[in-house]
Amino acid sequence: MWAYESVFYQIYPLGLCGAPRVNNGVLASRISKINSWIPHIQKLGANAIYFSPVFESDSHGYDTRDYRLIDRRLGSNDDFAAVCSHLHKNGIRVVLDGVFNHVGRGFWAFEDVRRNKWDSPYKDWFHIHFDGNSNYNDGFWYEGWEGHFELVKLNLQNPAVVQHLFDCIRSWVDAFDIDGLRLDVAYCLPPEFLHQLRTFCDSLKPDFLLIGEMLHGDYNQRVGEGMLHSCTNYECYKGLYSSLNSMNLFEITHSLLRQFGPENWTLYKGKHLLSFVDNHDVTRAASILTNPKHLPLLYGMLFGMPGIPCVYYGSEWGIQGRKEDGDDALRPAIDIPIENELTAWIATLANAHKNSKALCYGDFKQLVLTNRQCIWERIADDERVLVAINADDQPYTAHFDARAGRATDLITGQMHDFGGGSELPPYSVAFWKTEC
Repeated sequence: MWAYESVFYQIYPLGLCGAPRVNNGVLASRISKINSWIPHIQKLGANAIYFSPVFESDSHGYDTRDYRLIDRRLGSNDDFAAVCSHLHKNGIRVVLDGVFNHVGRGFWAFEDVRRNKWDSPYKDWFHIHFDGNSNYNDGFWYEGWEGHFELVKLNLQNPAVVQHLFDCIRSWVDAFDIDGLRLDVAYCLPPEFLHQLRTFCDSLKPDFLLIGEMLHGDYNQRVGEGMLHSCTNYECYKGLYSSLNSMNLFEITHSLLRQFGPENWTLYKGKHLLSFVDNHDVTRAASILTNPKHLPLLYGMLFGMPGIPCVYYGSEWGIQGRKEDGDDALRPAIDIPIENELTAWIATLANAHKNSKALCYGDFKQLVLTNRQCIWERIADDERVLVAINADDQPYTAHFDARAGRATDLITGQMHDFGGGSELPPYSVAFWKTEC
């Protein structure tokens, strides 16, 4: 699967492109701005884009009105097709947000139900009871997503609903040549629907990627043979920043051992989860870390741990944004990308990751672990990479059986000699490559 050797870049188009918060019905070709970002994305080392919602919606994109139309605040279907073509010509794959658990109140089929009530041919597309009423005084009760009644839950047990969604996915492949989907709130989607979806998408395009949004629980329930290829690794998202803020690298290391370690009971060995330090729903990495000097280390761990790394637009140059300040603070309009030392650092890590079998596919083992330092071993085939982190403001000399005399740092290209101990400079990351 191509995704397992990729670095993703997430864009929230309605935010980045400066679209109005509420759909005002005015067509504007804002999505074409993405074309000017392609050189930056390439320079960053990303070779796949995950677009947050792009289809016609009431407001934030997750309240879909029509799966067949690009949101008019972003432009036309032809505008987006041109962007996707440009991305593909530059070697960048395209993954769209598949919001299939719920729709907006402006969704065309739900509007028909509101008009025609029990006479609507679409009444069984949703979870509706005509002996109640809604918060909007519709004259009937319906199920919303987790109590949010602006998000109307679809009835995925209805074959007509499933067929409509699949027809739309086929149209996206035909029109935009997309390479995969990230499934919103995948933890809410019935496993039988995911099986159907995987079978259908496998028939559409070889190596069509399915990534699910999973927050908690056992990811194996929805990731695996015949279901999703991957899901969001929220457990390690929290462990990454928390272990640095508390100066306790045991937290993230033990999470990774639990997920990918050498024991037989390891949860996700052989799986490739989507790894991230922030996204459109959480506080930016630069805002959540208590020590700004830990930001490069945070990305060092992201690109050194098992998983598919994903970088959220703007965070590659250290943009700020706090969840408590609302969605707009996390999804800002940005005219042109900025490149600084952090950007260059992430680009170096990204290229090291993509070009290392051990970092893309390797097993995970702990070699050195203190509160402030860790060395992880990643091995795949005949390649071995040691990921060394020093989160302290003082140098640290690590003594361990390196099983090799010398190594090449994939980040700097310099040789490293293990003899007499390995010194880790303050606030440092190294990817030492040795032979097995």
